[in-house]
Amino acid sequence: MRPLFGVELAAIPRTSSSNTDPADRRINTLVRHLVESSSSAMADSLSASVASSLNSDSVFAHVVRAPEDPILGVTVAYNKDPSPNKLNLGVGAYRTEEGKPLVLNVVRKAEHQLVNDSTRVKEYLPIVGLAEFNKQSAKLIFGANSPAILENRVATVQCLSGTGSLRVGGEFLARHYHERQIYIPLPTWGNHPKVFTLAGLSVKTYRYYDPSTRGLNFQGLLEDLGSAPPGAIVLLHACAHNPTGVDPTLEQWDQIRKLMRSKQLLPFFDSAYQGFASGSLDTDAQPVRLFVADGGECFVAQSYAKNLGLYGERVGALSIVCKNAEVASRVESQLKLVIRPMYSNPPIHGASIVATILKDRNLFDEWTIELKAMADRIISMRQQLFDALRARGTPGDWSHIIKQIGMFTFTGLNPEQVSFMTKEYHIYMTSDGRISMAGLSSRTVPHLADGIHAAVTRVV
Repeated sequence: MRPLFGVELAAIPRTSSSNTDPADRRINTLVRHLVESSSSAMADSLSASVASSLNSDSVFAHVVRAPEDPILGVTVAYNKDPSPNKLNLGVGAYRTEEGKPLVLNVVRKAEHQLVNDSTRVKEYLPIVGLAEFNKQSAKLIFGANSPAILENRVATVQCLSGTGSLRVGGEFLARHYHERQIYIPLPTWGNHPKVFTLAGLSVKTYRYYDPSTRGLNFQGLLEDLGSAPPGAIVLLHACAHNPTGVDPTLEQWDQIRKLMRSKQLLPFFDSAYQGFASGSLDTDAQPVRLFVADGGECFVAQSYAKNLGLYGERVGALSIVCKNAEVASRVESQLKLVIRPMYSNPPIHGASIVATILKDRNLFDEWTIELKAMADRIISMRQQLFDALRARGTPGDWSHIIKQIGMFTFTGLNPEQVSFMTKEYHIYMTSDGRISMAGLSSRTVPHLADGIHAAVTRVV
């Protein structure tokens, strides 16, 4: 018998004609016919049902295919390219001189400690996350002797890296702050407007980058923030502005601070690259500490993706500096109500790595050495690319490459030139001409310089 749903049907015994009378034989034949017909009909019915299901419209048939993320989509295209000379400068992830992902030695040491600690368990963390992680994260960005910390005026919660920290902060503001407008720099990281819009805020922009100088449009920045409504939220990149690599000077930061305080504008810092820009954790935290020192309130989103290489661990923190400890306590209580229905509580492993490193003086010191080595290699790549373009006589002033700071350089290449470089040189970057300097090596700099030179000279 044929199987039905994978189960073999029991066979009907076929008795010999010599042992049965004609009536029994007729009955046995009829039974076999009925069973076989029924089995065949059921199988045919099932087959027709499956075909009908496959051919009918899904309730999601109206859903259109979404475009690739403009940043992550670069890697998708890169992975499909069979060229041995292909170069991916799209995604912001550090690579070694050999072009390989890097796990810091200090991270491996911390993980070794954690894995070999038999007292550790895998219980849920509190809604606000790992207490030691939160404590150490606040000290890292504000300074151990910050009055805000000493006076318990900071509410810190562990979040899902920088993106999660921004989203939690945005949703808290949408619920509890009187002004719904947030001003973000033009340009900014592509996820910023999406995160804040979905959080319930209204996104506006302020001038930041000047294409003619490939530097900061400081006057335009001051004018736009000066025209913002009192109380508006302002997103600020703490250091290593993404995508331009252009940062204000410390003197300019102080002017920005004075203007914002005079207008009661609320600062929201995105600190994704502390220590990764200059190589110094304290230097890269100066703009944030400048705002905290005047006693005013502010938000800070932190990420450990870049400076500890914990990209996939999704480790971050949101800190809200308040006027007093009582307000900070109430703010924390409301942050819990934002987090609980969003992801309930954060993961434990990555935060434990960070806490282990930050609270151990020897591990912390080792981290600062490795961090500076990463920053120095990126600075070296900037100089090598600048020298290579100058050696080729590439038209234009390329000094912005060594003036900008951090992981990214805003090359000034237009979308047509970017497309040309991808097609002819298999070099991948975002369409706005942003390249990740961390993806370069001494071996690949000449190839990139050749591509840029050809694009500038052959594509207008």
